[in-house]
Amino acid sequence: MMELKERFTQTCFPFTQDQNVIDFLWQEIEKKYSEKGRHYHNLEHLDNMFVELDAVKDQISSFSTISFSVFYHDVIYDASSKTNEEKSADFALKRLQQLDVNKADISEIHHQILATKSHQKSENKDTNYLLDVDLSILGKDLETYLEYTKKIRKEYSIYPDLLYKPGRKKVLKHFLELENIFKTNVFKEKYESRARENILFEIESL
Repeated sequence: MMELKERFTQTCFPFTQDQNVIDFLWQEIEKKYSEKGRHYHNLEHLDNMFVELDAVKDQISSFSTISFSVFYHDVIYDASSKTNEEKSADFALKRLQQLDVNKADISEIHHQILATKSHQKSENKDTNYLLDVDLSILGKDLETYLEYTKKIRKEYSIYPDLLYKPGRKKVLKHFLELENIFKTNVFKEKYESRARENILFEIESL
């Protein structure tokens, strides 16, 4: 598994060889994802997403674009905010302009990050892969899934159970109401049925 810093550097290289700029942008990402209170939406989450993405690399049209989307999709994360995706997308826009990434790619990255808010199927195949790797934790074995739910609960520790449980149920029911949680055939076959079992298990335990 390639180190995240090395991966970020390689993703930036086609746009700039200025190591100072790359180092600054990486340190910023590392700092954001290592903030106190990030128990799930952290660097480990990015690592896991890239493990999943690497396995379907031959299916991705623009690997550098989707890589930037992974790096920036949760760069702004505040459990009490409802606009994390918008803020993360705008943050990415500014940073990628500094890198001289072309406008069309920046626009696609912006759209991909916004898509992680509602997780609706996209007409863009790469966006669907991004959504699927973002939610891949839902389809893991029960032990891994329960560990994830504990981390999410910690991130929302500012809320008492009285508020957290109904809010969490609403999120989980939203996933169950989707025609498919996973948008691509690869991830549907790999994780869909298990994810639904896990979600139902969590709803019953709340």
